[in-house]
Amino acid sequence: MGHRAGGDASRRRRAGAFTAVSIALFCIQVDFFALNLAIPGITQDLGVTVSAAQWTLSAYMLALGCFFIVGGRLGDLFGRRPVLLAGLALFALASVGCALAPTLGVLVAARVLQGVGAALVFPVAVSVVTDAFSGSTRSRALGAAFGIANVGTALGPFVGGGFTDGPGWRWIFWLLAPLSGLSLALALRHVPDSRDETAPRRIDLPGCLAVVTGLAALTLAVERGGGWGWYRPRTLGVLAVAVLAGVLFVRRERTSPHPLVDLRLFRNPRFDLVTAQGAVCNMAYAVTVLLATLQLQQVRGLSALSAGVVFLAPALTVACSGPLGAWLSARLRPTTVMILAGVAAGTGMIGLSLVWAWWWYLPVFTWCALGLGLGYTFASVATQQVVSPARAGEASGVVLTVLVTLGGVALAAAAAAISALTPRVGPEAAYDTLLRTGGVLVLVTCAVVAVVHRHPAAHDRPPATVGGAGALRAGPGKR
Repeated sequence: MGHRAGGDASRRRRAGAFTAVSIALFCIQVDFFALNLAIPGITQDLGVTVSAAQWTLSAYMLALGCFFIVGGRLGDLFGRRPVLLAGLALFALASVGCALAPTLGVLVAARVLQGVGAALVFPVAVSVVTDAFSGSTRSRALGAAFGIANVGTALGPFVGGGFTDGPGWRWIFWLLAPLSGLSLALALRHVPDSRDETAPRRIDLPGCLAVVTGLAALTLAVERGGGWGWYRPRTLGVLAVAVLAGVLFVRRERTSPHPLVDLRLFRNPRFDLVTAQGAVCNMAYAVTVLLATLQLQQVRGLSALSAGVVFLAPALTVACSGPLGAWLSARLRPTTVMILAGVAAGTGMIGLSLVWAWWWYLPVFTWCALGLGLGYTFASVATQQVVSPARAGEASGVVLTVLVTLGGVALAAAAAAISALTPRVGPEAAYDTLLRTGGVLVLVTCAVVAVVHRHPAAHDRPPATVGGAGALRAGPGKR
């Protein structure tokens, strides 16, 4: 009886930890995608320009991209539980601040705090699931958690459009505040502490400063470059700061006795290939959501709420992409899964630019969403297969930083291309051109990964240790 009671308690703890993490990831993904459709409401309510209101998106992305690596490493060093709790508490309080913000300045400041909270939560949440489950159960749990997060991604435009057309954009944050509070309560009760026991309890502060400065400068330049002018001194100066900080970060990490990121992580070819393909899929996902939203409203003439309803069609497949990736991971190499995801995503993006009738558009959109969701979700799942649980937070932070930062770059590039193409060819042709271009780029990347994937070096077992602080190990996929 005692053994059974202990087993039941262990299962409850795992279920509670999984639920807390899933709700947290859901909130972060909704927050990331819901506010796009709320920009018109914010401009009207706060009496600001559209350009100024865009800072509510830029500020969140800046904070999120800058602190992913820091959040993951803090969890490894000082414990995943306290970092997760701190991030959830900050995210919940910042959500209330966003909902009550009387001015744009207060709203942007609250969005920065939200981004920092989310950056602490996301990589540590992945590590919590990695620690709570083992073997094939770990992959299934990670896939299910990301599936729930993907529901937030898919429903984000619907939530944003529905609240903007209904009670108002502030209700986006009134939804997120209690949900993140519930996640915090569950984490307090069920999430045990874990950390990298072999690492000294120190944080590489110069490395933190360099990576935050570099990513902040890069994201700022990309986000604002179109408005400032790409060849103006201000843009070039910010880009120069990003490059200098990046060089200093690499030099620091190569010489530091306790690096924030052990660069030997990138000696694992499978890690590199999966991360690269995942970044391309995430860039394509961000651009496709933007283009589909604009296409539905400006070309098809739908309201914000109706456009959000259309996004419900691919929501199921986006949600299923996480569990599907976990199922495939036990049967195929990670690079093979990423190639299949890229083929679905690339053909889907091209298809969206060619179809008009709803009975074609919705299935093609659903197919595209499946590929895109599987591509960027499986990058995080596969990462956990090739690093030791002790370094899971660090690896997750690196991958998420790459995905989010390059996703921001892709969004900025798409916005600049839309501004350049629309006056010449009209909105419909501009959106179709960008969808086709993006689809071709995804397919080309798949071809490159497939060629490298066939090279024997891409399947070599990675080094047994990384910086002496945790073993890299091969995943369960076929060899």
